Amino acid sequence: GANVSWTTDPKEAFTGAKFIISSGGAPRKDGMTREDLLKGNCQIAAQFGDYIKEYCPDVKHVVVIFNPADVTALTALIHSGLKPNQLTSLAALDSTRLQEQIAKACGVPQYKVTGCYTYGGHGEQMAVFASNAKVDGKPLSEFNISEERWAQIKHDTIQGGSNIIKLRGRSSFQSPAYQAVKMIEGAMGGTPFTWPAGCYVNCDKCGFKNVMMAMPTTIDATGVHFTEPKGTEAEMADLRKSYEHLCNMREEIIALGIVPPVADWKKDNVNL
Repeated sequence: GANVSWTTDPKEAFTGAKFIISSGGAPRKDGMTREDLLKGNCQIAAQFGDYIKEYCPDVKHVVVIFNPADVTALTALIHSGLKPNQLTSLAALDSTRLQEQIAKACGVPQYKVTGCYTYGGHGEQMAVFASNAKVDGKPLSEFNISEERWAQIKHDTIQGGSNIIKLRGRSSFQSPAYQAVKMIEGAMGGTPFTWPAGCYVNCDKCGFKNVMMAMPTTIDATGVHFTEPKGTEAEMADLRKSYEHLCNMREEIIALGIVPPVADWKKDNVNL
């Protein structure tokens, strides 16, 4: 069984840690977007990264959950001094919600839907990729989903977290916990985690620089690895919009003094 303990002492909590899952930020409330949490939660993420650098610099893998996850994870990475492949953010819930919505529309069990993912930001600007999706082995295009129905699928995917808050009065916790544990399982050498994860991207070929964003990823014992998304022109255009939104939020936390300008990141983290 698990040996569970708790403490409010950062030194006790972090010293010697090899794998960390952090949900330490403020949760969303009804009517809030993930982006509304930017300043306060990024300040928490900065302190979180400082604790990692001070008390457990040899940590193997860190998963950041609290929103806006792409930017809090980026903040934690800069402050922690870790290598980019050692820190990820939770993003898979968006893809599994997309999978669920497509399954409902096609009248099949969720596991029979494959090849549908969301990339970019974990927020209002996420990019939905379904051009390569299959339903029970058949291309999604054969199911003749109307434009109106597809628009509703995208809306319900993007607003899935908000809907949970409206129905329950609080953010989801079971599904993020499950996904985060599966991510750590992959990092520990268990079954590789192959749903999208938020990872540090600084890729000339992709055209995405100095952000954390959901990509096609694998998390295994050597860390997180990403490849370039493949999609239609419209899907790639949505991904570029999502990237631009992440860049804007990055510039906001730079302006707030939570992280330094990009050119100075190596002063805090030589691995960037």
